[in-house]
Amino acid sequence: MNDGKQLNTRASGIIAAAVMLSRVLGLVREVLFNSLFGTAAMGLFLIAFRIPNLLRDLFAEGALSTAFITVFSQKLEKEGSQAAWELVSKMLTLTTIFMSAVSLLGIVFAGPLVHLLAPGFAPEDAAFTILLTRVMYPFILLVSLAALVMGILNSRQIFTVPALASSFFNIGSIAGGVVIGWLIDPSFGLQALTGLAVGTLFGGFLQFAMQLPSLHRAGFRFLPDFHWNDTGIQKILVLMVPSVIAASAVQVNVLVNSRFASYAGAEAVTWLNSAFRLMQLPIGVFGVAVATITLPVVSRIAADTDTSRFGPTLGRAMRLAIFLTLPSAVGLWFLAEPIIGLIYQHGHFVKNDTLQTAFALQFYAVGLVAYSCIKVLSPAFYAINRKWTPMLVSFGSVALNLLLNYIFMLHLGLGHKGLALSTSICAILNFTTLYFLMLSATKNLESKKFLSTLVRCTIATIPLAVACHAVLTFGPAMFASGGLLKQIAVVAAAIFLASAAYFLSCLILRVEETNSAMGIIRRKILKK
Repeated sequence: MNDGKQLNTRASGIIAAAVMLSRVLGLVREVLFNSLFGTAAMGLFLIAFRIPNLLRDLFAEGALSTAFITVFSQKLEKEGSQAAWELVSKMLTLTTIFMSAVSLLGIVFAGPLVHLLAPGFAPEDAAFTILLTRVMYPFILLVSLAALVMGILNSRQIFTVPALASSFFNIGSIAGGVVIGWLIDPSFGLQALTGLAVGTLFGGFLQFAMQLPSLHRAGFRFLPDFHWNDTGIQKILVLMVPSVIAASAVQVNVLVNSRFASYAGAEAVTWLNSAFRLMQLPIGVFGVAVATITLPVVSRIAADTDTSRFGPTLGRAMRLAIFLTLPSAVGLWFLAEPIIGLIYQHGHFVKNDTLQTAFALQFYAVGLVAYSCIKVLSPAFYAINRKWTPMLVSFGSVALNLLLNYIFMLHLGLGHKGLALSTSICAILNFTTLYFLMLSATKNLESKKFLSTLVRCTIATIPLAVACHAVLTFGPAMFASGGLLKQIAVVAAAIFLASAAYFLSCLILRVEETNSAMGIIRRKILKK
């Protein structure tokens, strides 16, 4: 039993590190491309990439992988490796043919899709975006196959290679995009964006191909199999349905935001995308990490005869998410401009781009805590067999998002900032709704402790905010060196002092999660 726990802990650590590496490489990719091409040109590329990428989020990396792991593991356990490998061949054959057809349809209907997603683009911009979309559409085939292979390897307890696969996508798209773009236009004008599109395909191919040697060593030998009237295939497709429907609500929100952003110009698409990329870092590090640790625990509790620990365990996880992400949200609000200036403001990404991206990041940060708590709370509904609840709540957020976008952008004139604010408000209301629905189901989420942690952590962010303001006000004069070194010094000093102020305040306010963190640190030091 201990070995199993150690294996799970080790696997979770590998996955968390790989997610962080992938997001850092993704950030490097965006910084480099924004610097080379500027925000207007990158807005065209992002819209073109968003269409096949939406299908990836909808089908490949969530629903397909999760459903396949469930059925493949059961088949392996009950019918042996031969039957399991036969299922793999059938599913790979079906996925290849279906996603090839989807890619062809996407290429044929790229024009209407681009006009649906970005009706505010000028005719020449829309025409070039259609070209980029057609080049990149086969990406959905490559990434679907990569997600399927990832599921197979995880089912065979092989975690490292599939966890690193998305990093290879970023490496391939960076290298391929820069080299091919330079060959097309050494000055990296608009036409060089075609190189980025081809580089995206190369990155998708790398994400798939780098996993094949591990699949071969695991014992798989591919033979095309068109016998799809199989119970295993049917189970996979049935399991995918609720996940796909739930994910479709999120993707509709993305489509709605993209349509509204296109009216503010291609630059607005890039500003929002760059800001959201930065907000995803604390969500990935803290929210996803807490959710990854929590879901297996609450799932085991839900399956037990005594489920009294389910609510308190879930409540403790949400309090930990608040403790970790609330200071990140406040810090991003105060440090948005210097952080974005340090990371993004190079080449064609100019001062105005920094300011506009910072505004978007500040409004995104309003919903950061809610986003992270949703990561913890939403999967728990599956553990208690209420898998449709998050889906229904998501559909409600679609209608609200559409209404708020219309009000903030077209009536209040908030521009792209209104789109970010709408996203945050929807996240807050989404989490609040899910919380009360879970409370009615479990009866005990330790709500008093939840409110106590929220209030105490909010008070603890006041010294954090003061530290940020003080460093931004007096820091530039304290550091003699100019340019990049001064930027790094100011941002680093602000983060260090703000973190220390928050942590000490939490200790004084006796926030329970602070003592837990101190205990972990002490154990780590004693081990050394």
